[in-house]
Amino acid sequence: MASTDKMSPRDRLLDAAARLSYRDGVSVGIEALCREAGVSKRSMYQFFDSKDAMLAASLERRIPRYDAQLAHPDAEAATPRERILYVFERLEQASVADGYHGCPYLAVLVELKNPEHPASVVARAVKERLAETFRADAERGGARDPELLARQLVLVFDGASARAGAGVERLDDGLATKTVTALLDAAGMR
Repeated sequence: MASTDKMSPRDRLLDAAARLSYRDGVSVGIEALCREAGVSKRSMYQFFDSKDAMLAASLERRIPRYDAQLAHPDAEAATPRERILYVFERLEQASVADGYHGCPYLAVLVELKNPEHPASVVARAVKERLAETFRADAERGGARDPELLARQLVLVFDGASARAGAGVERLDDGLATKTVTALLDAAGMR
């Protein structure tokens, strides 16, 4: 990460929004966000129309990193099954890291009850794209019902992420990948 001295005030705000909303939830106050970023409220409103817009922009900015964390390092050579299992291996690894609070996009969807909220729109698109990636891999891997398998995989991903993020489940024993392996086998996935 770049030194905060070299980051623009806008970037500092987006980073602060990412950190604080992930740690404390989306209800974090504007004062706390501005203080964390070292930016005045007046400056914040020069960059963003509202806290909601800043939160949505922060989520958008995190998408490439999120996608990179879940992407198989050799996606071209990996089988569809290997690509799917890799997502769950990464989830298991992330779930035991200090400060893990679950999937940031799922957290936003759970916290914000308004589906029209700008951050909800971004989060829902990310989750829909994950489901579509699972569906496409399931189809390429010969699953009998790729749509159903994709829904099941998202359910396991979100459930495992939420339980580990809440501290009620540890995933370092391979529970998520074992569960997904059973689903892939049952679906006839190669």
